Amino acid sequence: PIATGVIEGACRHLVKDRMDLTGARWGLARAEAILKLRSLKISGDLPAYLAFHFDAEHRRHYPGPPIPLDLPVAA
Repeated sequence: PIATGVIEGACRHLVKDRMDLTGARWGLARAEAILKLRSLKISGDLPAYLAFHFDAEHRRHYPGPPIPLDLPVAA
């Protein structure tokens, strides 16, 4: 196996250091969500992901075209 130590080190850094806490109880769905966020943070992709996520949520809540902010003022 090539680079087994590197892979094991990455798994320890990403997974074990966060999930192996004394007294912690993790459900599968929540543990997976935390690991996804942790991997985004470690890779440096978290700001881009959050921008994408917030934009998608905004489009989900407000599906119509944006209202122009430069509307003329009534006389």
